[in-house]
Amino acid sequence: MSLKVVLFDFNGVIINDEPIHLQLIDEILIEENLQPQRVDERQASLGRSDRVCFQQLLANRGRVANENYLTQLLYRKAQAYALELAKIEKLPLYPGVEDLIFQVRSRQIKIGLVSGAIRQEIELVLHRAKLAKHFKIIVAGDDITTSKPEPDGYLLAVKHLNKEYPELNLQPYECLAIEDTPAGIEAAKRSQMQVVGVANTYPFHMLQRCCNWTVDYLSDLELERVLKVYSQKEPQQSLTEC
Repeated sequence: MSLKVVLFDFNGVIINDEPIHLQLIDEILIEENLQPQRVDERQASLGRSDRVCFQQLLANRGRVANENYLTQLLYRKAQAYALELAKIEKLPLYPGVEDLIFQVRSRQIKIGLVSGAIRQEIELVLHRAKLAKHFKIIVAGDDITTSKPEPDGYLLAVKHLNKEYPELNLQPYECLAIEDTPAGIEAAKRSQMQVVGVANTYPFHMLQRCCNWTVDYLSDLELERVLKVYSQKEPQQSLTEC
């Protein structure tokens, strides 16, 4: 077996923008005459799509939300996100992201991205960071109706990769996911993928229990060791859950 694809999460793996998202969600809730997020709600939102987060927050406050209303909130947030990023001279990318992408690409391994963020936000960051050329395959929060920890996003990424690169004949177990939250890790595991947990959002020891590899920083990931493990394995299911 060989490693054919590395799939990155976005928020919490590529860019450290959680405080911006929390602030913007609170601002929108207040504009809608609703209470801002509680601590437990903020924790529950980590790793999940913006649509699902807004849906749950509104439900918690007794507000019925149809799809059109949710979509309006999402794009209001995306516009505000763009304005906030415009104020930042240097994007808060996580150290080691660009180097890891270079290492993966130099070994002829494909790259993709699976995130609950909407495409507008993802593409804004990737273009500004000059990383967009590396991510031909992106599954964003507006491409699916479910959210991590459901595996749909990762399975859709495999489908898109096989369409873009039919010679790969890609199977999920030939992919490596890089995640920072239990919800994201579970989604990848349920897709039959192995996972690197990076301790950007949760402590190392929490991720270590349910990941194939765990690192404090992306720069700590020894890609050669990962490749060696893949080369020694037979195709198998890996269902460890948090």
